[in-house]
Amino acid sequence: MLAGAAGIFGLVMALFCIVLFAPRWVENVQPRQWIVWGGLVMPIPVLVALLGFAFVQGEKLFGAATSQPDITITATSRMWGWEFAYDRDGVRVRSHDVLHIPVGKAVKIDTTSADVIHSFWVPRLGGKIDSIPGQLNSMILQADIEGSFGGICAEYCGEGHSAMNFRVLAHDLPTFENTLRNLSP
Repeated sequence: MLAGAAGIFGLVMALFCIVLFAPRWVENVQPRQWIVWGGLVMPIPVLVALLGFAFVQGEKLFGAATSQPDITITATSRMWGWEFAYDRDGVRVRSHDVLHIPVGKAVKIDTTSADVIHSFWVPRLGGKIDSIPGQLNSMILQADIEGSFGGICAEYCGEGHSAMNFRVLAHDLPTFENTLRNLSP
């Protein structure tokens, strides 16, 4: 996006300099030609390229290329917190405001809401997806290193919105499995 914007800006600045410093070069150009070529013909290829890039990145972000996620976690939002549910040996265990994931594994996040529209977003791990009452939306997250990552609700949802944060803790696989064993149903 930055490269496309820089390309358009560079071209506009070049045309501006030509008009300012060499007006004889463009004195025969009619206003209609400026509008058609500068306002329609020039931006269309740039915008089509940016749109194509955005579609490819969006599909990649939401896991279209991932054949089968390694683990699926359900994230339920409610004013003013998050509940994460994991299946461990047929038992559903939960954590509140802390999402535990294994490092190096594709994790499918199924998100829904118990009350109003919220938005699940972990900026350092991926894009955001809306958490809507009565609807299940999914995305894929993968942490390549161990650590703690901040997550937020990115959709204004009322007075407590600013405090609706959560942490994502990426563990090595044995620590992740041990953490799930210590969570309560």
